[in-house]
Amino acid sequence: MAEPRDLGYLIPQFPGQTHIFFWRELKALETLGFRVVLMSTRKPPAGVVAHDWSAAAMARTLYLGAFGIGDVLAGWARLVPVLPWADLRREGPGFVKDLLISAPAAWRLMRAARTRGFAHVHVHSCGRAALIAALARLMGGPAYSLTLHGGIQDYGSGQRFKWRGAAYGLVVTRALLPDLAAALGPDMPARIAAAPMGVETEVLKRSAPYEPARPGQAIRLFTCARLNRFKGHQDLLHVMRGLIDEGQQLSLEIAGEDDDGGHGYRRELEALIVELGLSDHVRLLGAIDASAVKDRLEAAHVFVLASWREALSVAYMEAMSMGLPVIATDVGGTRELIEDGVTGLLIAPQDHAALRAALLRLAGDPDLALRLGSAARAHVEAGFHASVGAEVLMREIDR
Repeated sequence: MAEPRDLGYLIPQFPGQTHIFFWRELKALETLGFRVVLMSTRKPPAGVVAHDWSAAAMARTLYLGAFGIGDVLAGWARLVPVLPWADLRREGPGFVKDLLISAPAAWRLMRAARTRGFAHVHVHSCGRAALIAALARLMGGPAYSLTLHGGIQDYGSGQRFKWRGAAYGLVVTRALLPDLAAALGPDMPARIAAAPMGVETEVLKRSAPYEPARPGQAIRLFTCARLNRFKGHQDLLHVMRGLIDEGQQLSLEIAGEDDDGGHGYRRELEALIVELGLSDHVRLLGAIDASAVKDRLEAAHVFVLASWREALSVAYMEAMSMGLPVIATDVGGTRELIEDGVTGLLIAPQDHAALRAALLRLAGDPDLALRLGSAARAHVEAGFHASVGAEVLMREIDR
């Protein structure tokens, strides 16, 4: 058997509520023969730590943000000789602040690479974690690569600097490539590959055949996503209120928490639920473990997520793997996953009329719900299994 290869693996605020994909990919990388050194910037808020593997993950994670005054002084001393002056002039004060914050963590990353023996680190972010890796490289640390998970505009300043030194880049969907190329210009890495996220289809499978809601039966809706305005939860609530007023029986469970551990956007949603008189119809479950998500998917009739923007949602994949009909918004790379009317229903974001029509269509056509769920399962099983991202990452490292 070949000797395991060492690989750094950096994820911001790990393990967060949506981070099960990273844990799956890490395990797949280890199966492929890598010895993974797991790192993160800092621990997430307690309210979003919900997985049954979270404690084990935190126990093996090196948190680069847990530095002392010695790291601060050493990081800044290493930073001064390699300051990217052209980027500083172009990006302005915000980038200067990010550099000062990131330099001590970059120093710790460089030292970790030397003591733990990895020559390459893959960063699942283009935010401050990417800056840490880029600075560590300038300080004499390991080579690095980046994965872009969403719109490049969401990941802060200094993108040209972050990407310029990368050995290669990955995107979770090719839909992100045009904006990335426009933002980076000549600093776009020569090698960019698509590495879609995936799910454990052998785990996310039904214990009993899917049964759609029958005419006159209450429809059980399920959503799994962070509590964030751009996930469109408020759109679904307004549409539900209208349908219930027309006599349609509906219930909804939303799994997910806001980024402040329940002290942020959740409060706005709770107030909206009360304002719309939906307290008897809607439950906010908070951040729940993957096994609990699976149970909710198996109990639901329809999965619906009305995101305003999305790169390529793992939540859709999980629902599809469970043979559940999905209503999704036609944003980002969703069309790479869902074919309208074949493996799910696609609607425009913030289109209440289209969302209402899609819900009524599934409510009135159990056979369509069955066909969509069956085709969705087959599609995810064929092309979006959990190891696909790890296989692409291994291929690029080998190159």
